[in-house]
Amino acid sequence: MSLNFQENNGAPRHGVLSLLLFVLSVALCVGYAVEGDQGPLHKAQAAAGAVSAPASSAGANLGAGLDAAQQASDDAAASEGTLSALREQNEQLRAQVAQLEEYRQEVGRLQGLLKLTDSYNIQGVSAHVIARSGEAYSQTVSIDMGSDSGICPGQTVMGPTGVVGQVVSAAPTTSVVRLLSDPQSGAAVMVQSSRAEGVVRGSLDGTLYLECVDAEAKVSVGDALITSGLGGSYTRGLMVGTVARIDDSQGGASRQIIVAPNEETGPLQEVTVVLGLNGPGEAGTQGEGEGQEEPGEGGDQQ
Repeated sequence: MSLNFQENNGAPRHGVLSLLLFVLSVALCVGYAVEGDQGPLHKAQAAAGAVSAPASSAGANLGAGLDAAQQASDDAAASEGTLSALREQNEQLRAQVAQLEEYRQEVGRLQGLLKLTDSYNIQGVSAHVIARSGEAYSQTVSIDMGSDSGICPGQTVMGPTGVVGQVVSAAPTTSVVRLLSDPQSGAAVMVQSSRAEGVVRGSLDGTLYLECVDAEAKVSVGDALITSGLGGSYTRGLMVGTVARIDDSQGGASRQIIVAPNEETGPLQEVTVVLGLNGPGEAGTQGEGEGQEEPGEGGDQQ
């Protein structure tokens, strides 16, 4: 009975309190709506907002900081599993770019060779240089084509801009080429403008010299030199180089003529071995049978 009395006694007080709060809320809402912006209720609201703003800002900054920390934590966790993969992928891409650049340069060089062989109407075999002699007295290179491809000793070898040497030995799949700059080389040539004949030889320092030229023959700086074909050592009518300097200090009979290669193209990387000419090419500038010599004269001295 006491329990029921207490419950019934407290209910009216709770109801009265609720009613008073409701009436107060309605009165405040009506007063807020009726009063202007400078009313006491509006001022109280502004003051409360100013007090709570730092707390709200701090809460927002704290939230942003927590988000950044979480992101950094996620990135650190992810980097352990992905950075090595990304590095590997980056290295692969770098290797591919380098390989493509090598292909691009090789295509350019091969196009130069093709243009040259087309201009001379050459039938030949293209090959890559695979080894070089490191000795000054033996300036030779090895190429990756040999007798299986029709290559044999004595054939003329051309680079991107003209004659570079001659095959001296051939195995089934490789060959050795003696360069013009080798001291033992000797290519029978003629001055294209005056038709004066001579021999281009190499030297220990790689300089090319034009020798065995008649003292009365007219030779000028800039004259082009082409193979004469005399002695059969080099295919006739191919570009060898140009006259770079003439030293007459020792007299006309012993003048020294220095020859510049056709063009500086960097280390030799691809060559064409001349198997034959499909047409006259540059050789057509000289009549057939003119100026023939006995075999071995003016040729490659081996």
